Amino acid sequence: MTSAQKQAAVAVAAAAALAGVGTGVWDLRVGEVMQFSRNFYAELLTASGKRATEVLGHPRSGAVWLEYGPAMMWNTEYGMPLHRNAASETVSAAEARGIARHWLDEQLSGRTPGDAEAFPGYYTLHTLKDGRITGMLSVNAGTGQVRYHDWHGAFIAMRED
Repeated sequence: MTSAQKQAAVAVAAAAALAGVGTGVWDLRVGEVMQFSRNFYAELLTASGKRATEVLGHPRSGAVWLEYGPAMMWNTEYGMPLHRNAASETVSAAEARGIARHWLDEQLSGRTPGDAEAFPGYYTLHTLKDGRITGMLSVNAGTGQVRYHDWHGAFIAMRED
């Protein structure tokens, strides 16, 4: 097992622990895992496979925490309690992708949005350049506000379940 594979295994195990796998607290499971130069990113899924929230993992220590920004502030089910009763979701996945495309055209010319992946209260999209992942951004499902995930660093690899 390479060093990167060991780091990924630690991040996935830590994300599973944070998700409360088998504890009945959140009882979520780890879905997509992405490795970036500054951290690991993991989607946490419900038992039915619905996206619940997003977490980050430290590449060396394996420490895991709720992702900054949208997962904390916009997530209407798993985010901070103050934000759990946010505006109703009026932005569709197709609209979120259009909003993301417009934002990218203005802010990061040459990049395009991937599919809008729904989380409670927001969407997260991969950003692409020449069909390759370069990063991520999120669109609020109630307001259409965009938040670019500038904390990841450069994209390295991805594992999907």
